[in-house]
Amino acid sequence: MAGLTAAAVAVVSFLAYQASANAPESVASVTPKASASVSASPHPSTKPEKPVRPLAVPADSGTGARVVYALADRRVWLVNAKEKAEHTFTVMPSAVSPLPGTYGVTSRSGSLQGSDGVLVEHVVRFANVGDVVVGFSAAQDGSMESPDPTSKTGGVRMKRADGDAVWTFATVGVKVVVVP
Repeated sequence: MAGLTAAAVAVVSFLAYQASANAPESVASVTPKASASVSASPHPSTKPEKPVRPLAVPADSGTGARVVYALADRRVWLVNAKEKAEHTFTVMPSAVSPLPGTYGVTSRSGSLQGSDGVLVEHVVRFANVGDVVVGFSAAQDGSMESPDPTSKTGGVRMKRADGDAVWTFATVGVKVVVVP
């Protein structure tokens, strides 16, 4: 009986190893809970480590109530005066982006036609790059198309629910911090 149990454990262990070796990246990256029977691998992982808090407000984004726009991450955070992110979401950057720095909300419009011809709502403007005004907005049809790289548009697009959040949070004068 002990021989059959040992053989069964060996087969199950082999099959578990095979399954983990052939698992897709999204499943293979899940780490099992530690137990007394699990030992450390003698071969360290060659995969890059993931950030501990990938949705954390960027450290170099200032202090106080602010909107943080990370260009490379294509992400916005609405940060309250207590340094807590109230909301974060992805955006579709405009064809023209402002340089990293601190800006302020200069004007807002409830709805209008964007420079790309799309009807937008909750327009919150915060920067000028040459003759292009840059601001957040949500397309009324819910689209978040990539902008035409040959056109000079400044609309940073987001989903309508995210546009509602920005509209409520980012009144005229609120700080907007753009980070790389």
